[in-house]
Amino acid sequence: MSGVETTSRAGAAWVLPLCWAAVLLDGFDLVVLGSVLPVMLENDVWGLTPASASVVSTVGLIGMMVGALTIGTVTDLIGRRKVLLVAVTTFSLFTLLCAVAPSVFVFGLLRFLAGLGLGGCLPTAITLTTEYARGSWRSSATTTIMTGYHVGAVLTALLGIALIPNLGWHAMFVAGALPAVVLVPLMWRYLPESEVFRAKAAKSTESHGASARQSITLLFRDGMARSTLAFWITSFLGLILVYGLNTWLPEIMRSAGYPLGTSLGLLLTLNAGAVVGLVVAGRVADKAGVKGSTVAWFGAAAVMLALLSVRLPAFGLYAAVFFAGFFVFSAQVLVYAFVGRSYPVDSRATGLGWTTGVGRIGAISGPLIGGALLTAGIAYPWGFYAFAAIGALGALAVAIAARPASHAEDSAEVTASERAGSNESVAGARS
Repeated sequence: MSGVETTSRAGAAWVLPLCWAAVLLDGFDLVVLGSVLPVMLENDVWGLTPASASVVSTVGLIGMMVGALTIGTVTDLIGRRKVLLVAVTTFSLFTLLCAVAPSVFVFGLLRFLAGLGLGGCLPTAITLTTEYARGSWRSSATTTIMTGYHVGAVLTALLGIALIPNLGWHAMFVAGALPAVVLVPLMWRYLPESEVFRAKAAKSTESHGASARQSITLLFRDGMARSTLAFWITSFLGLILVYGLNTWLPEIMRSAGYPLGTSLGLLLTLNAGAVVGLVVAGRVADKAGVKGSTVAWFGAAAVMLALLSVRLPAFGLYAAVFFAGFFVFSAQVLVYAFVGRSYPVDSRATGLGWTTGVGRIGAISGPLIGGALLTAGIAYPWGFYAFAAIGALGALAVAIAARPASHAEDSAEVTASERAGSNESVAGARS
């Protein structure tokens, strides 16, 4: 039996765990470069310098931006399942090849190519999970998926502590690629295609199909232009915060006089807060509404970031950093949940792809802003003032978006396809 033929009601149970695992590998990439670059610089690998290391990091993020912008649109044309399989296979293969790169140029090229797959993974996984989520559980489904991102980041940091001293930096890229040996076959065997997409694809085939241009055009039709621009701006601002804090929080706190051990502990506290925040944010959004929750989360993030500019006793400092992570990271993910509930199925993956793609510009900008403030010697406290202002702007930007419309065709078509899938399963059992 082929992978496509496994689409059934039972197959739906595999969607969340398989997509979560794929996003976990995406989270690996968030910290792997930061884990290996100090060792590579210290050992003068390929004559690497801080400047060339920054170029490699930026090239990888550009690859992720290009991947998100293009693969999201392709997903709306050929399906979620195929694209997610290609994305995971692509970034795992090129991550493995990073371990045997012969030069900094090849290493940077491989990081760019891996970024193409990574950029397509996240919006596709969110889209597929959203379309299998039932009733009012869609926001929680998105935030649950994104816990994998931060769990992957934390596990990779711990893996670096265990592997790099004994096996060298190469081992990190081998370890990052190995899970695909298990994950890709499982996805091929058990991951179903979105039933909503299948129903829409059948109608599209009858009308001679859709084009990429039409898919992108849908983002600006039927009153969606305002929301589309609001999503892009908010995602850009949100990822400035995510990548700026993850890159520079330890160094900013060191510049404020905190010891290195405390600074690294604060980074782990920040990501621990992120995981808890994601679980809570999804449930709040499901009950109180995704738009209001997203605005509130960005506003709260701005307050917590401003609070970090104040010198606090140890307990107060860790609490403030925990809640900064709680609100900052889940605010960005609530944007994805908002997007997933705003666009109809014809343009959902495209909408998520372009939102994450434009957001990647913020991912590039965040470390640059933090680095510029550190170079100027004003990262503390002005770095936190700047980040707080960005959070406040994010709240204003997302407030401009329209409340998500109810797309009746989603539930109707899923219900019909579930009945069909159930009948196929019964027929298969009888045969």
